[in-house]
Amino acid sequence: MAVAAALGARTPVIVAAARTPIGRRGGGLAGLKAVELLRAVLLEAIGRAGIAPDDVEQIIGGCVTQSGEQSLNVTRNAWLSTGHDPAVGCTTVDVSCGSAQQANHLVAALVAAGAIDVGIGCGVESMSRVPIGTNLYQGPGHHKTTDYPWDDPPKAQFGGAERIARRQGVRRADADAFGLTSQRRAARAWDEGRFDAEVAAVTAPVLDGDGAPTGEHRRVTRDEGLRPTTIEGLARLRPNVEGGVHTPGTTSQISDGAAAVVWMSLERARALGLRPRATLAHQVVTGADPYYLLDGPVAATRRLLGRAGMVIGDVDLVEINEAFASVVLNWASAFGTDLDRVNVNGGAIALGHPLGATGTRLLVTALHELERTDREHALVAMCCGGSLGTASLLRRV
Repeated sequence: MAVAAALGARTPVIVAAARTPIGRRGGGLAGLKAVELLRAVLLEAIGRAGIAPDDVEQIIGGCVTQSGEQSLNVTRNAWLSTGHDPAVGCTTVDVSCGSAQQANHLVAALVAAGAIDVGIGCGVESMSRVPIGTNLYQGPGHHKTTDYPWDDPPKAQFGGAERIARRQGVRRADADAFGLTSQRRAARAWDEGRFDAEVAAVTAPVLDGDGAPTGEHRRVTRDEGLRPTTIEGLARLRPNVEGGVHTPGTTSQISDGAAAVVWMSLERARALGLRPRATLAHQVVTGADPYYLLDGPVAATRRLLGRAGMVIGDVDLVEINEAFASVVLNWASAFGTDLDRVNVNGGAIALGHPLGATGTRLLVTALHELERTDREHALVAMCCGGSLGTASLLRRV
């Protein structure tokens, strides 16, 4: 394994990482605004790092539906709500589902460039309170021009998943089997305590049947998307698209959540006596064929491996966001690998997919699983709206 002494002073390293539990739509976290979710995880990550809040120089966060409670730079609003130093710079980015992953890419790059020494990459989404597409269908117009040639979200993602399934020969039974595996792996991960180190419990208001606060509060400690699942039950679900292979049981869940990673230069971490846990060895954001829309993880992985001079067999652990079962099955087929080291603790089909938070959540999960299993390299890749793909290569130090 690489050691910290072999790295440069400006190498960006992770010193702390945390995530909230992932709440189901209308579930335990629905009573919290996105600002409150993100504030909670920012303070948790800073506390885990053992640094003062005013040590942080910049925070970059992901959020997809930047409307209503998530508008006007939700990252900045979350930070201001902490009451800590307002001099901390804050930016909110939108790369669709890869937003929070790109947020970490940008923070790590700022550290490497010498622009900052301490930063946080994070993300948040409350899909219960700000539904996907809210910002698309409000206002005076639409981004499409009369000659715009591509099919776009929010509905096109379902078509893209089915086009990939047809191209790759993914059958309904294949998708159902994958969905069952995701649920079983996530349940095992919780049963074995694999998520205990990464998840920070959150206290949230309890809502009544009409969505109004009851005045009571509950402590949310676990991901809420897990459910008893059988292959027979999955087979009875109606497809998302008529004649398609995907159902709600093989599609990512609508969810609420937040996650954060504290980055530092290796030099600053050493000066503060902090343990560097991993570095971002390589990062990629790239485009793919808009007709298939969700091929991004394949394109991004190919580019990342090429830059790293690696093959997929050199990677110990893989996290591919489970937007749809066919996305992960397509990725595995492209690289000729089985799924034994892919999403070993389940994915968005079982855990949920709070859009603007998932990129950071995947990095947090990958880091903790690398440490739990004493492995070195983890690949994280996502499909994103606009037929983009993101990929990160974490290396423990």
